[in-house]
Amino acid sequence: MAVYVYSIVLATHPQRLDGLHGVGDPPAALRTVHTEVLSAVVSDAPEELRPKRRDLGAHQAVQEQLMADGTVLPLQFGFTTVDDDAVRAVLEDGTDNFSERLRALEGCVEYHLKAAQDEDALLRQILQESDEARELNEEIRSGRSSPELPLALGELVAQEVQARQERLAAEVLDALRGLAREERSSQPTGNDFLNVSFLVERDNEKTFLGAEQDLAKELGEEFDLRLVGPLPAYSFV
Repeated sequence: MAVYVYSIVLATHPQRLDGLHGVGDPPAALRTVHTEVLSAVVSDAPEELRPKRRDLGAHQAVQEQLMADGTVLPLQFGFTTVDDDAVRAVLEDGTDNFSERLRALEGCVEYHLKAAQDEDALLRQILQESDEARELNEEIRSGRSSPELPLALGELVAQEVQARQERLAAEVLDALRGLAREERSSQPTGNDFLNVSFLVERDNEKTFLGAEQDLAKELGEEFDLRLVGPLPAYSFV
């Protein structure tokens, strides 16, 4: 039967799994696959695996329980392989890499930050600060403009939005990256100009959270900073 893999830990990790269950309906029993150095927490994989709330919760609960006792390499939801022997072979082949990553994540948690600026406020700012955009907008509103002007204004505003958002993202990162051990940026979506994960040492969590709150106050109400954590360090595995 196929095997579902939750996470990788050192063989010396306590691996307390009492009271937890795996994915599937009915829920699968959890077990571990060992090598001399590493262990993987696994269960039998259901025939059909979908990201239902029940199974996502079971996956996350395993990570959180293991995190409470030490450092974890959490796998993303849905990772499966053919059997326990395949898991053991991966652990043996990747002993050095997995061990290095466990050392890098030791004593850390992940915080994920997304940031956006109110679109109307950003457009007002551009029209106030860009002479060219303001002049184009005024000519269009006069009703005497040529058909090409709205397109020209749209292109100019799009360029200004991109440039300003890139500067804002750099400023936010500069304010926080010194408080994190590592960072991983992803492509922002929607109105967001920033999508980044920070690997934060537990001993430094309060300082990091305080800096993020200070930054949110400094930016003001037109900005929306959404910080989620502490999380298993998915982005750094």
